[in-house]
Parts: sequence; C-alpha cells; structure tokens
Amino acid sequence: MTTPSTTTTSSAAAKVSPSKEVSESHRDLVGEHGRTTIADQVVSKIAGIAAREIEGVYDLGGQAARIVGRVREAIPVGGGQSITQGISVEVGEKQAAVDLGLVANYGVAIHDLAAAVRSNVINSIEQMTSLEVTEVNIAIHDIHFEDDETTGETAEPRVQ
Repeated sequence: MTTPSTTTTSSAAAKVSPSKEVSESHRDLVGEHGRTTIADQVVSKIAGIAAREIEGVYDLGGQAARIVGRVREAIPVGGGQSITQGISVEVGEKQAAVDLGLVANYGVAIHDLAAAVRSNVINSIEQMTSLEVTEVNIAIHDIHFEDDETTGETAEPRVQ
C-alpha cells in the first residue's frame, strides 16, 4: 500500500525557482491576497525572445514590420530592435494565443523550424506566466540568403 506524498515549497524558493512544479502550484492567477494581471505586451516579449532563441530564425515579422524595425534601429535615442516585431497575442484570464511571422534562414527545414519555435514559445509563456497557450500560429514570410545582404551593394550595373 502506498501513501500519497506531498511536496511543500517555501515562498522564498517559489520566488527564485522557475521550476515546472512551482508554476503548476501557482496556476490560478486569482488568489486569496489579490489578482495577478499579465499584459499582452509581456506575453509578446516572451514570445519574441523565445522565437529568436531557435537556430534558423533570421528575423521576426513580415517585410513592412522589418522595414519599420530598421528605421527604429537608425533612431539614436530610444530606438533599437523591437522584441515584439511581427508578434500578435490575445491574453485572457487563464489562456493566451500567439500569432507570429518570421524569416527563416535558407537551408533550414521549415516544418522543423516552425515546430521548434512553437514548442519554445509555448514552454516559455506557460513557464513564466502560468497561462495556458491555446495556439501558436506561425507564418513564414521569407527566406534569408547570406548573399541577400551583399548582392545589392557589390553587383555590377546591368546597363551603362
């Protein structure tokens, strides 16, 4: 005969440790002492960082988003790359849904890349927020070739 075991986690350990056990014990964002609200932008940033962690992702967003991102990078004050570029989220009380667009490096198996990005985004959001991710929709907008960056600069003109 076996007896059920229980694990007690101190509040100090719960604050420091990002373990799955702690996140499952805090699944309810409405507690005895108050409510925790997670903004859409927080989930967008987590998704953006998680997607960029996967090898084979060149950039996030479609062409228009990448152009705006390049303009933003050129601005000296307050500029820089937006982590949420190409990402759209819907966040409810207990669930989140993510849509993201990306540019893949040439030679990467796109199906495998999408699966890896989807898995990393889901795991990161669920671990950090305790929200259930219902879906991650991925649109591959383009393929990046290493020659793309240099072709326009060094090519000979076709006419004189």
